Amino acid sequence: MKVRYSYLPQQFGDCEDLWDDLRAFVPTGDFTLGKPLTKFEESFSELIGTKYAIGVNSGTDAIKLSLKAIGIENGDEVITAANTFVATVGAICELGAIPVFVDCDDTFCINVDLIEDKITENTKALLPVHYTGYMTDMRKINHLSEKYDIPVIEDACQSILGAIDGQNAGTWGIAGAFSLHPLKNINVWSDGGVIVTNDIKLNKKLRLLRNHGFEDRDTVTTMGYNSRLDTIQAVVGNWILPQAKSISDKRIANAKYLDKCLSKIKPISIPPRPKNFRLVYHLYIVFAKDRDGLLRYCIDKGIEAKIHYPIPIYRQPALESLGYKLGDFPISDAHTNKIITFPCDQHLEQSQLDYIIETVTEYYAK
Repeated sequence: MKVRYSYLPQQFGDCEDLWDDLRAFVPTGDFTLGKPLTKFEESFSELIGTKYAIGVNSGTDAIKLSLKAIGIENGDEVITAANTFVATVGAICELGAIPVFVDCDDTFCINVDLIEDKITENTKALLPVHYTGYMTDMRKINHLSEKYDIPVIEDACQSILGAIDGQNAGTWGIAGAFSLHPLKNINVWSDGGVIVTNDIKLNKKLRLLRNHGFEDRDTVTTMGYNSRLDTIQAVVGNWILPQAKSISDKRIANAKYLDKCLSKIKPISIPPRPKNFRLVYHLYIVFAKDRDGLLRYCIDKGIEAKIHYPIPIYRQPALESLGYKLGDFPISDAHTNKIITFPCDQHLEQSQLDYIIETVTEYYAK
């Protein structure tokens, strides 16, 4: 049996109605900031629970433009997680700012209790990452934000419809950044991103920044970027967005089943599942003894297991100039040796989930 990692062939395998929408759209020529984009932004803001949603070119740009809009510039310090996808840190660095890393905990998110010691007079933003579909404890983050008067931008690229106490990811800070990349839970056919906010001034500034700073056709009021969400991708987004809750619910159900069964295998440890946190499992990750052996065995058996990530971002060669070294963030380092990611998406069949469990059981029974 094969248990694939990418679910894109299934996600868009039956979409004749989407093709009908695209055929109807193309003759309009409404390709730039068009009506389908406006509809998508309205639907997205309603889904997340904010006043505004701004479609941009990618999740990376969603983070970068959010930081730019609150005034982050050269030399500013932005506190974020020591293990995340490169885009989080890339967005900081593109603005000339300095990423200040804080170790993660076993939820794979930033350990909020370690942040305060990293705050300096140069700290200009907190950038928690809702990594893997988990949620950073935003209640504690917002306490620090209020105490030190530091704005919060949420990297929610992997956590659409994640929540704490019913409040969605992206709605806790002044802005939240989402990704529509093809491998995200809610995806389009290319790169895409969305910023959400309740701040009317920030909404206006973000709309300027994504479109070269144009106030109108002839007036540029700030220097911005070419970072619009393509209207064709918005058509795709309008097709898939109504499925957002059912997609998340199915991933959660699959994860709970895997948790229940894998927890019975002693060499496997399930990460904490905090009460009142809605985790949406963009990635389903557990801890495994003899992880490398298990990974090879699963791949040999047709299961596309992966590691996210074998080298944490703070130790990547591109960031050597920051001066961090192995051991600076012991939990993130430890994770690299024992985490394993199994497929968990909404298109998996029950037999495939059972095959994952059987294969892991077989490996440790050898």
